[in-house]
Formats: sequence, C-alpha cells, structure tokens
Amino acid sequence: MAKPLEAGLYITSTPIGHARDISLRALDTLANCDAILAEDTRVTAKLLAIHGISRPLISYNDHNAPRVRPQILMRLGQGKRLALVSDSGTPLVSDPGYKLVRESIAAGVEIHVVPGASAAISALVVSGLPTNRFLFVGFLPRARDSRRSTLEKLKPMESTLIFFEAPQRLVETLEEMRCVFHDRDAAVARELTKLHENVRRGNLQDLASFYANSPARGEVTIILGPPETEEPDFENVDRLLEKALAFMPVRAAAELVSEALELPRKAVYARALLRKQAQTDGD
Repeated sequence: MAKPLEAGLYITSTPIGHARDISLRALDTLANCDAILAEDTRVTAKLLAIHGISRPLISYNDHNAPRVRPQILMRLGQGKRLALVSDSGTPLVSDPGYKLVRESIAAGVEIHVVPGASAAISALVVSGLPTNRFLFVGFLPRARDSRRSTLEKLKPMESTLIFFEAPQRLVETLEEMRCVFHDRDAAVARELTKLHENVRRGNLQDLASFYANSPARGEVTIILGPPETEEPDFENVDRLLEKALAFMPVRAAAELVSEALELPRKAVYARALLRKQAQTDGD
C-alpha cells in the first residue's frame, strides 16, 4: 500500500511517448495528490485515462503562469499536495515550472521529485556518442545570428551536446552546425519510445543531406559528439622526458615537458612514471 503523500509540490515525470514508461511512484503520486498542474490538460487527461486515474486538473503553462502561479502558491501554503507534470518527460526541462519551484522554495514549500523519462537522456544513451560528459542546450535561438553565435560559443566545449529541435527546422539547424562544427559525429533521434521511433547516426554532413531529402516528422533530439582530441606526439614526449629525467624528479620532469608541449600534466606524468619504471627495471 502506498504511503500517504506529504504536503508539497511533486515534480512528476511522465512518459515521453509510450504510456507504460511511467513509474509506480508516479502513478501513486498522480492518483493521491489533491490536484495536478498540467502543461496541457488534454494531454494529461489522456494519460490519466489510460491508467484509470481521475484527479482535478489545473492548467499551468507559459501563457497563464503569471496569473495562475499566485493561486497555486496559496494552495501549497495551505498544505495541499500538488503534482506538476509537463506534456511529456521531466518537468522544467524545456518546459514551464522553474519559477513555480523557485517561488515555492522561497515560500517554504517542500519540493519532491518523482523521476522518470527524459527525451534528452534517452537520446543520449542510444546515440552511440560519449556519455561521460554532456551538456543539455535545449532549443537554439530562432534568429540566424543568435543561433550562429550560440553554436560558436559551444564549439570549444569538450562535451557531448544535446539539442531539441522542431522537425521543420532540422535541416537548417544541421547545416548551421556543419558550418560551425564541420564533420563532427552526431545522431538525430525522433519519436523515441513511440511507434515510429528512429535514430540516425553519422556526421553532420551525412545527416543534413539525408534529412534534406527525407523530411523529419515528430519530436526531434540532436546529439552532437565532442571534438576529437589529438593524440599526443609520444615520440617527442619520450625524447624530452628522457633528457629531463636524467637530472630531475618525475613530477618536475612531467611538469616541465607538459608546459613545453602544452599537453595535459596527468598524461605526461603517467608517461614519465612508465619511463622511470623502465629505467629502474633496467638497472
């Protein structure tokens, strides 16, 4: 039996497509809260109907938020249990809710999170691109100059980048990315978890050419790989280390060579340790 809900605001994730991709805790929260704050009440009503849940729905979106938010805060202040959902995925990620959470915290309201599906993370893990470090960018500016400026600022980042995009702007965005990032590896994920789910992988040129001839439909997430790191010239590193290690300790030699060649200290230090060990074994 589910534990009774405490008072507060519940940030509740819902499926990004497949209706069964919802957690048991999310179902308990939606079924037992006092009301549900929905981005689009029609979308949320369909999800509730599938799972046999009937609760009051309150419209909360970018258009009515300034007007509705004070009423919501008043109800939370009275100890109500309200669930915040977006049309799909995790609320606040390119969806309304940030100001409500911020003002709820300021008012002393308890904030609970009910985690679940996220289009950004789902696309990342199926892209085949590095997942150890990533940045969620969301939607790029629509104005061309602002979009190009944003992409230029992102160019040096050594992270996988995650973008949302409308299908009608996909080709234009991929072309713009190609101009800035050249032939980086990328992936375009469409309609994840839905009937027509599709993930296409390749470099930016390949993807732009493909979608120019095969227009995309549905929700789109672009995953852009990080810049390729050039392999250090180990022959040159070893040559300088051999000279430096002859008259200074390992750490000092590594620092000297890394600064001279503008290479990461950790990589050069590891190389220096190997050479020092080889020298020791040879003595």
